[in-house]
Amino acid sequence: MSLYLIALLIGIVAGLRAMTAPAAVSWGAYLGWLPVAGTWAAFMSHWIAVAILSIAAIAELITDQLPSTPSRKVPQQFGARIVTGALSGAVIGAAAGLTIGALIAGVVGAVMGTYGGAEVRNRLAAAFGKDLPAALIEDVVAIAAAIVIVGAVS
Repeated sequence: MSLYLIALLIGIVAGLRAMTAPAAVSWGAYLGWLPVAGTWAAFMSHWIAVAILSIAAIAELITDQLPSTPSRKVPQQFGARIVTGALSGAVIGAAAGLTIGALIAGVVGAVMGTYGGAEVRNRLAAAFGKDLPAALIEDVVAIAAAIVIVGAVS
C-alpha cells in the first residue's frame, strides 16, 4: 500500500479524532512498526511521546461525550485536526524520505475526515435521537482504523 494512501487514511482518522491519529502513530513508532529512528520524527518513538499522546487521546474520547463539546468545524477544532493529520502523515512518510508529500496527504485526509465525519455523526445522532451512541461508534471506528492503518506500514 502506498505511503501516501496510508498518510491520507491516518489524516482521515485525525479528522474523526484529533489525538487518536498521533497517538497511534507514536505507538507504531514505539513498537518498531514505523522505522523513524535517525529521522526528524524519532521523538515519536520515545515513551514520553507515547504517554502524552495516549493521555491526550483518552481525554479527547472522554470530553467528546460531553454536551458542551464544540463542533469539530470551529476554527480551533478544525485547526487541531489539520495539525495532527499533518504530523501523523509526515511521521508515516519520514522513514521513506516522503515527509512533505505524506504531510500534504495527512492534511487532505484531515479535512475529509473532519467534514465527512461531522456529516456522518449528525446523521447517526439523528437516527439514534441523541449524540452519545454516535460518538461511541465514531470512537470505535477511529481507534480500529488507526490501529489497522499504522499496522499496514510495518
